[in-house]
Amino acid sequence: MADTTAPPPVKVGLVAGGLGAYWPQFPDLLPQLQRSAERVSERMRGLGAEVVDVGFISDAQEGAAAAERLRAAGCDIIVGFLTTYMTATMLVPVAQRADAPVLLINLQPTESMDHATFDTGQWLAYCGACPLPEMANAFARCGVPFRSVSGYLEDERAWARIGRWVRAAGVRAALRRGRHGLMGHLYPGMLDVSTDLTLVSANFGGHVEVLEFDDLRVRVEKVTEAETAAKRAEAEKIFELDASVDEDDLTWAARVSVGLDRLVEDFELDSLAYYHRGLDGEVHERLGAGMILGASLLTARGIPAAGEYELRTSLAMLIADRLGAGGSFTELQALDFHRGHVEMGHDGPAHLAISARRPLLRGLGVYHGKRGYGVSVEFDVRHGPVTAIGVIQRRDGRFALAASEGETVDGPLLKIGNTTSRVDFGCDPGEWTDAWSATGISHHWALGTGHRVADLKALADLLEIELVHVNP
Repeated sequence: MADTTAPPPVKVGLVAGGLGAYWPQFPDLLPQLQRSAERVSERMRGLGAEVVDVGFISDAQEGAAAAERLRAAGCDIIVGFLTTYMTATMLVPVAQRADAPVLLINLQPTESMDHATFDTGQWLAYCGACPLPEMANAFARCGVPFRSVSGYLEDERAWARIGRWVRAAGVRAALRRGRHGLMGHLYPGMLDVSTDLTLVSANFGGHVEVLEFDDLRVRVEKVTEAETAAKRAEAEKIFELDASVDEDDLTWAARVSVGLDRLVEDFELDSLAYYHRGLDGEVHERLGAGMILGASLLTARGIPAAGEYELRTSLAMLIADRLGAGGSFTELQALDFHRGHVEMGHDGPAHLAISARRPLLRGLGVYHGKRGYGVSVEFDVRHGPVTAIGVIQRRDGRFALAASEGETVDGPLLKIGNTTSRVDFGCDPGEWTDAWSATGISHHWALGTGHRVADLKALADLLEIELVHVNP
């Protein structure tokens, strides 16, 4: 499989605190709470996060100083650890100045107190729940979104919820900092695919780099025979080659793939959506027809590429990839009422890392609905839990996420050079299709492995957009 492009770790700002008036009254309390804070920092690093730990705060002045340190650090999410009672004035400045979403965690030392032996100081170590309503009230009145996780220090259920917020913060950061390529032009007539580029920045952040197919052409022209041969060898190692593959078409696809690698590197792209119609076999048509191999290899590296100029789906694929779900370019293909399955996939790029088996390259003399010819990818998403993930553009300019959980299952598949999967959504396939379409999704989306709605709920919360969960 192609080497993956590892995204930077999510940067978590951590501040723990308690009411300083307690320390002289109960000398053993602060050291115990600091040990808990150190354990939280350790567990955060275990989630793969880069932790900016500003230590323990005991009053509003220390809270303000911590706020400035966290603001300067450029964190992706701020975690405030309520170790015992603390006043809202200690954390409101952190939340207001951080330019990052805030998660409050209340993790008491163990599942339950020893009521027969505990004194007041020992009880206070379990009192992190006490300030939580106060924080929620103050955050609401200050216009700061509130979210929290309560549990105990080694509570795996609580840490699973914390992990969702941390993963969601990493995806939010990828969107906010992302550079998204948009190359070519809209597939004529696809009104649903059309995306207002300004709304990408307004809803997600990031930058859309508008590219011409000539940006690819000039790079492909400079590809050497040795580079083409190396890319072809890479493809032959990854793919099974069907007898229908034409030697010249495979060589051309390999050359275009090298050019795509350079395009992505030169423009520092994190995703790419593309389409070019072309005419009478001229070079731009040949480039468009030769994209599938290179786009699939890019997607497997963590740089999702979507055909038909489907920018919102390339963003959905990026979301899926950063959640660890892969995310392959998908549309409806047919409904199997006999077996109760929705058949979905696409001609074009695939996420090779989530293939059920070694992916196949098939030669096609015709790309249905498009000009040109060449090689295409055929594969089935790995069987098991999956989630359909899409990005909706509303009439008012707001984006929303659409998601539906199902399971990819075995069954007959077409052998036409398409990515095709059978998905059982646990209901009549017609009812699911009607409910999914009613969300306002475009006719493309990402299909990723695993059930991801819980993660997507967290992401939608951090992005302050709606999540539409289809579960008929």
